[in-house]
Amino acid sequence: MSPQQASVSKRGLLERLDAGPVICAEGYLFELERRGYLQAGPFVPEVVIEHPEAVTRLHEDFVHAGSDVVEAFTYYAHREKLRVIGREDILETINRQALRIAKDVADRNGCLMAGNICNTNAYEADDPKTHNAVRGMFEEQIGWAVEEGADFLIAETIDWYGEAAIALDVMKATDLPTVVTLSVHRDENMFDGVDVVDACKRLEAAGADVVGLNCQRGPRTLMPVVRKVRQAVSCHVASLPVPYRTTDAEPTFQSLTDRACSCIPGDRPFPTALDPFTCNRYECAEYAREAYDMGVRYIGLCCGAAPHHIRAVAEALGRTVPGSRYSPDMSKHAFFGTDAVIPEKYKERRIEI
Repeated sequence: MSPQQASVSKRGLLERLDAGPVICAEGYLFELERRGYLQAGPFVPEVVIEHPEAVTRLHEDFVHAGSDVVEAFTYYAHREKLRVIGREDILETINRQALRIAKDVADRNGCLMAGNICNTNAYEADDPKTHNAVRGMFEEQIGWAVEEGADFLIAETIDWYGEAAIALDVMKATDLPTVVTLSVHRDENMFDGVDVVDACKRLEAAGADVVGLNCQRGPRTLMPVVRKVRQAVSCHVASLPVPYRTTDAEPTFQSLTDRACSCIPGDRPFPTALDPFTCNRYECAEYAREAYDMGVRYIGLCCGAAPHHIRAVAEALGRTVPGSRYSPDMSKHAFFGTDAVIPEKYKERRIEI
């Protein structure tokens, strides 16, 4: 079957959601920064052009781990971010390249390719000029996503209700399925004062196919808000927390502090010293089960996610994925193993190590 035939024959997003959970791996910025291909701070995905093979490899790793969605790495590849680093000249190139990489991986693996737009960091509620500028940025990126064959569209990590409404309006004009995920910071209001649950209700009323939350908060502090959204809307709900141990006192990964370390620049673990706060795979599995049990069907992880986290999510939802071939089997461990082939004398030595 050719990639074109596979794209036509594969089930669409809404069909998949009606049948069961859809797993979406996000977090490309953090994982490619950890792998040494992207600069923290600007977080502009120049890696798409400079090292496309690294982007392809990460897409493939997430698919191997169980992701149903290959999300084009166009997060922060919009005009405003490229202007900040003086690279507006690569705007169309970086977007089309990211979309083509994602499309290739998706079609080879029977996954969905998602076009992606995100927070612009240019929107201001009381400045209509910024509204027009944001709409123009979204129209550029969505236009390229449609031309490159996206199966559905995502607007993610949106901090302002007004910006989310513009994003949805642009996406709805394409007739492709739409996912809008909002971000909540230290409280549950958007930057323009709209309660995030009310924002999700408004977006559903405006025609969004999937609404929900992503980024900023870890499972512990995001899921109570996700539950409120699930109870307030009738459409499908998305949940994509960051895999970090946020708390009620420090509800976002930007607000986390590390009293055990005195050498972090600026004493702020975000974004490059979050390692001690990372959720393990078992916590990610618990999160996935919690999300599913509350009726969430679009389930994933955002910044900080690695393939082993996504595999844990997939297996928690009852799947056996290609990566499951390498899931842990401690029964064969040299000291902690229980298998009969492990020498008893080595089993006894476990108390020494």
